[in-house]
Amino acid sequence: MGRRRGGSGAERRRVGRDASVSAVVAGLVAVMVSCSGPLVIVLAAAEAGRLNGEQTASWVWAACVGSGVTCAALSWWTRMPVITAFSTPGAAVLVGSLGQYSYPEAIGAFLVTGLAMALIGATGFFGWAMRRVPPGVVAGMLAGVLFSFGAGVFSALDSIPVSVLASLATYFVVKRRSPRYAVALALLAAVLAAAAGPGIHAPAGDIAPAVPVFTSPDFSLQAMVGIAVPLTVVTMASQNTPGLAVLAAFGYRPDDRLLIGVTGLTTTALAPFGGHGINLAAITAAICTGEEAHPDSRRRYVAGIACGFFYLLTGICGATLVGLFTALPTDLIVVIAGVALLGTFSTSLAQAVADEPGRDAAVVTFLTTASDVTLGGIGSSCWGLVLGLATHVTLTLRGRFRKAD
Repeated sequence: MGRRRGGSGAERRRVGRDASVSAVVAGLVAVMVSCSGPLVIVLAAAEAGRLNGEQTASWVWAACVGSGVTCAALSWWTRMPVITAFSTPGAAVLVGSLGQYSYPEAIGAFLVTGLAMALIGATGFFGWAMRRVPPGVVAGMLAGVLFSFGAGVFSALDSIPVSVLASLATYFVVKRRSPRYAVALALLAAVLAAAAGPGIHAPAGDIAPAVPVFTSPDFSLQAMVGIAVPLTVVTMASQNTPGLAVLAAFGYRPDDRLLIGVTGLTTTALAPFGGHGINLAAITAAICTGEEAHPDSRRRYVAGIACGFFYLLTGICGATLVGLFTALPTDLIVVIAGVALLGTFSTSLAQAVADEPGRDAAVVTFLTTASDVTLGGIGSSCWGLVLGLATHVTLTLRGRFRKAD
């Protein structure tokens, strides 16, 4: 499925006709997952860097608005569900390093990070390398990324059994008759069950717009080495790599130069406001690229546009809406995300083991990625890809030597 540009006005007006409840719900769930989990890491990094309230709110604004603009624009332009997000592993790196530098130095490092990602994307080498990864290895990595979410659904039976059972029962019952609405109604069932049980306590307060704060960058060699280099590496390896893999796993052929270039330039533009990194998403992308978003893969791009809209709404309305998302119990978010990803996980797992000659490499990729190991600040999805490829090359070379003998 190639990239398609909205050339005529008639084609652009198709968005309204292609819209569906399932796609909009997929976009909403993706934002809920981002704002209830990864955003906490951003807030922890801001605290570690001793940022004041205005600077922290500006960082949240930049992260959400940057994700929203790129989600909506790239999905509309390419007619693919291009889901972007703020760099979660990048924020995790900043938790341990941001406090060692001044805030202007960090801003300068964020700006350099964005330029570096844009340049890497412009060369096309990154996408060229990703297209040569065996499909089974790609599927194994995706299945490994999603494994913890699927297992989390059943782990939550200890704390919120009624919500879990209500969500699962609703999902499978509705899926038999109307798969497009299975996730939406499962989400509703989980929330209602939680509200009827322990309850959901939303924070009080008025919804107020966030005010972005501009900070002039300060460029120092120490911050480039301590922030820009690891931030670029982990964002490309742990976010953009599985992000491209998710799109490829569902039959899309993304233009890596466009996607990585645009997210890199967006990072550069928002860096003075605190934006540390906008990149392709993986887990939230899987929510919007599977059949649950829409049975027709050509109409799933609407999920990306919806995701962008909800990101923009969250960023513009500031911390109040973020508080509404974080008010949901953690286990409930795990259940919602896990149920939304069940179909994608099963499809990825089936694809990973379908090719018998490449099954060992796919299994190594899956197990490494699912282990959640972190080495050298690089996450398990990248290491799963590396070890899976190493296994594939080893077995392929051994087979060639046997044939030569």
